[in-house]
Amino acid sequence: MVMRNEDKKKDMPTPEEFQKQLSDFMKEHFSGFPLSGFGPTGKNQSSAAPPEESKERSIEDLKSFEYRPKDVKAYLDRFVIKQDEAKKVLSVALCDHYHHVRLALEGKEAPNYAKQNIILIGPTGVGKTYLIRSVADLIGVPFVKADATKFSETGYVGSDVEDLVRELYRRSDNDVQRAQFGIVYLDEVDKIAMARNEAGSRDVSGRGVQTNLLKLMEETDVSIRSPQDMASQIQAMMEAQRGKKSSSSINTKHILFIVSGAFDGLESIIQRRINEATIGFAASRQESLDDDAILASVQTKDLIEYGFEPEFVGRLPVRVVCHSLGQDDLYHILQGSEGSIIRQYEQDFAAYGIDVLYKTDGLKRIAAMAAEEKTGARGLMTVCERIFRHFKYELPSSEVKRFEVNQAVVDTPSEELKKLLATQSERAREMSLDILREITTRFHDSHGIALALEPEACDHLIELALSKSLSVREIWQDRFKDYQFGLKLIAKNTGQKRFVIDRKAAENPDKQLSDWVVASYRDQEASADHPTPEPTPESPQGDAQPPKTP
Repeated sequence: MVMRNEDKKKDMPTPEEFQKQLSDFMKEHFSGFPLSGFGPTGKNQSSAAPPEESKERSIEDLKSFEYRPKDVKAYLDRFVIKQDEAKKVLSVALCDHYHHVRLALEGKEAPNYAKQNIILIGPTGVGKTYLIRSVADLIGVPFVKADATKFSETGYVGSDVEDLVRELYRRSDNDVQRAQFGIVYLDEVDKIAMARNEAGSRDVSGRGVQTNLLKLMEETDVSIRSPQDMASQIQAMMEAQRGKKSSSSINTKHILFIVSGAFDGLESIIQRRINEATIGFAASRQESLDDDAILASVQTKDLIEYGFEPEFVGRLPVRVVCHSLGQDDLYHILQGSEGSIIRQYEQDFAAYGIDVLYKTDGLKRIAAMAAEEKTGARGLMTVCERIFRHFKYELPSSEVKRFEVNQAVVDTPSEELKKLLATQSERAREMSLDILREITTRFHDSHGIALALEPEACDHLIELALSKSLSVREIWQDRFKDYQFGLKLIAKNTGQKRFVIDRKAAENPDKQLSDWVVASYRDQEASADHPTPEPTPESPQGDAQPPKTP
């Protein structure tokens, strides 16, 4: 039987139904993978604001962009310590770029404007990524960060670098216009420099990536649907079938590209060029420059010799050099930066109701130890993690609600933690002793029977409470719940009104009570022929049975 075209159309699911079926299938069989492209709308459902509101707010902000370079630098000073020259150069370049974007949105774009893409040079941990992320937050544009090394691991280059632009599209709630004014930040770009003296070798990781970045950094159109993204391709076919037209590409003309890297070995290239260009006294002076001063003299020829294509370097006209951080810089980061790592630890401890007070000598010692790591501000995290790891494990389960971070804590964290817990343990022991005294007092007031707890018995009950994570009151109620009845019976049989609880009785209270009760009945029988007076407080106590008068 041949099915007619009309019947086929009736049985075919609608695009929305097909998307839902595909989404359910992917969730069932590939639940561990992200499904951002398979939702009914294809948009980020967790966005705090509706896509339309985010779009309007972002575009309007750019249309009224009025920041001046000093405004941008003042904002960066709140988060990034030092790097003053780098912040100045970066502030000027960013203001120039987004003022041009503002003119473009107003229809007044300068026809011959050259985009000021940026290359950031500096050792690891000096704040390169933090600078760019902070600026993106200030301006309110989508921001994407990736490592250049990931493009060398795929085995195919070209389409992958375009995924940077597609990620901007996703970060913009699938808003093409908003994505076209974002920032793409490519870190570790020095790793895609071609190895010198190996020009004849196949260079997938170096020259290939550089070549494919050229058009992106200048101006090209990037399809919003990756050829490797099955969901996007299916959605595109369904939209085409329905006759729905939408923007299918992103233009990179106004996307700001920023690349960065540590560029190990670049100093020697620059130093060699400087030495060749100078003679005599000037040469000796140049040789005394430190690495930071040498990097500040970088030129295009140095980057080309390092392994970059001339066209690639030409697309990065703005060069920003970030200097290494010393001990004093790290101390100022800890003390003054709004993004200081110690704020994170304050929040971590505060979640358990614990306050942390940082002393000056403690912060300076952390900075000194971090400087020895030679990893810039990242060394602060390494040192802090080593110091606080056991504090974060032990203190939430203790009674400690406040502690100070001084030099002793930084130098010998394990020993200082033991002291802190021991001090707290002594306080807890004193409190437990007070509770035990209160229990015996209440017992006497309620039942007219005096209990004398020996120190060894108190120690055992407190240790038991700690080991079981219970209060000493709970331990007493559980182990001595029958004593009021048993001791009243003994008092009735013998007249005894005072009992001593030694360690033996604390360790096995039921057996001790049983022995006392049995002994009291024996005494009652014996007292019929030989009456005995009630024992006085001075009489020896603590035997397995109430004492008898000879």
